[in-house]
Amino acid sequence: MTLDTVFEGATVFDGTGAAPYTADVGVREGLIHEIGTVRAAATERIDARGAWLTPGFVDLHTHYDGQASWDQTFSPSIHHGVTTVLFGNCGVGFAPLGGGPRERAIDNLISLMEGVEDIPGAVLAEGVSFDWQSFPEYLDALERRPHSLDFLVQVPHDPLRMAVMGERALERQPATAEDIQAMRVLLREALEAGAAGFSTGRTDNHRTTRGLPTPAAEANAAELIGLASAFEGLKHGVVQLVSDFNLLEGPEGFSAEFDLVETLARHSGRPLSMTWMQRDPGAEQWRAIRARTEAAVAQGLPLWLQTSSRGIGVILGLDTSFHPLMGFPGYLEVAALPLAARAAALRDPARKARILGERSGRLAGDGSAIPPIVDLMLARIELIAGRMFPLTTARADGSLAVDYEPSVAQSLLAVARRRGCSALEAIYDHLASGSGDQLIHFPIFNYNDGSLDVVREMLQHPRALYGLSDAGAHVGTICDASTTTYLMTRWGHPIADGGLGIERVIEMLTRRNARHMGLNDRGEIALGLRADLNLIDASRLDTGAPQIVRDLPAGGRRLLQKGEGYLGTWVAGQAVARHGEVTSARPGRLVRLSADSSRSRSR
Repeated sequence: MTLDTVFEGATVFDGTGAAPYTADVGVREGLIHEIGTVRAAATERIDARGAWLTPGFVDLHTHYDGQASWDQTFSPSIHHGVTTVLFGNCGVGFAPLGGGPRERAIDNLISLMEGVEDIPGAVLAEGVSFDWQSFPEYLDALERRPHSLDFLVQVPHDPLRMAVMGERALERQPATAEDIQAMRVLLREALEAGAAGFSTGRTDNHRTTRGLPTPAAEANAAELIGLASAFEGLKHGVVQLVSDFNLLEGPEGFSAEFDLVETLARHSGRPLSMTWMQRDPGAEQWRAIRARTEAAVAQGLPLWLQTSSRGIGVILGLDTSFHPLMGFPGYLEVAALPLAARAAALRDPARKARILGERSGRLAGDGSAIPPIVDLMLARIELIAGRMFPLTTARADGSLAVDYEPSVAQSLLAVARRRGCSALEAIYDHLASGSGDQLIHFPIFNYNDGSLDVVREMLQHPRALYGLSDAGAHVGTICDASTTTYLMTRWGHPIADGGLGIERVIEMLTRRNARHMGLNDRGEIALGLRADLNLIDASRLDTGAPQIVRDLPAGGRRLLQKGEGYLGTWVAGQAVARHGEVTSARPGRLVRLSADSSRSRSR
């Protein structure tokens, strides 16, 4: 018997959290066939001595709902060790479509996704095929396309509501009993077709391009209970939720919202994960979420907390979706110029003096997808600049290094004080320098104290799940698909040195997330399991630096970040990436969950 691939002498991290060991690993027909000393003949033998061999990573929180139509590779996740992605998060997506005028239904979904997830409408209009009506048809359409990685899809609340209620959903009217029953039927149909679960979004930060809250943001208990009942009798599927927990309404508003979370978990009977981060304002809310979660788990509710590996925020630059100068009249006069010419125009002393003497126009409000928090922050720019940092610094070899945990002394506020100028002027000069491609790292959440200590505390919690990469979304403001790589580089060192230990980190990236989804066929290096694998040179492991590229449909731009140190990534035994380059192999499949969760259906 000839094996397909043998990894020789690898340092094996098996995904269970156990200490690594050295072994050969043999792969045949997409599965792990031998572990130990493997002497059988093989089509390819890879010298893996000194390299880590890990299970492929499972990313629970992506937004490839549209990109799956035009991108076979799920970039940038494929560059960061991910072999299985889950999308349909936060209650937004592209199916089902409503029964009214088709173009109107499509335009409404594009407006929703463009506003909430910062994916340009022109990109979505050109790139998303919309060759479906129902959610099962959406799954079928994606399944027909070749892909590099495996993927699962949840049913998002907003399109579900829009399909049933039409314009009433956009007006956020309460659902009637008939509406709720119709949504339940559609959700059940999707779950029986293999959908991975149900997601809902309840945050004021999510807006359509018209500046309106998302359709399901204020769905009441009756609606959530009705939808949760769609899981009745099923033994597969998860629930995902994002909420700001009525942040501005105080303790009573928080308690009422968390009561709804518990109601949704109780009536669905399925694992429910929610976004967990330190907000600003509301720096202590994450502790209240932890306390309520622990109490609910003690009562038997299956609640989980999705957290990131670093600060959550935005990247600011003249060519990104948002930057602090975009509301100034003097900037708007040159905003349409090519990037280098725009930067040169901004360096004109007269224009600079005029802009710095102007007042920024309001960016949020009716007709704008920008959330109100942006205007609040711009009004406090002289203080907020203490959390704005140059994104990259140059290494000795000329390559760029990214520091996701900079000190306040590195902030643009500190730069301004050293120069004796305003913070806005320091920001202005940074953005206008050179060819205009300088970027600013602005961690809004998880960085209130100027460190990642809160993130460490979150990641250590037993109900924590690695998540919140938002891969495929916010393409003009972040590239947090790299948080898988950062989880290893920042938190993989020993506990005594302030880390979590690399064994635990890899377990979070692999087995823990796979089991949360009911995927028992992956997430570990064990006999008979899928050969979803990463081979990593730990000495070179790095997130890489984000760069702006224009490779989206309709010439759209995005931030792309390619991880370094990945010698290869394999999906079902086939190499989908080697040494940072994507191969032509397309073994990825739609994973349809079913009652037999030990072997999900991947056709």
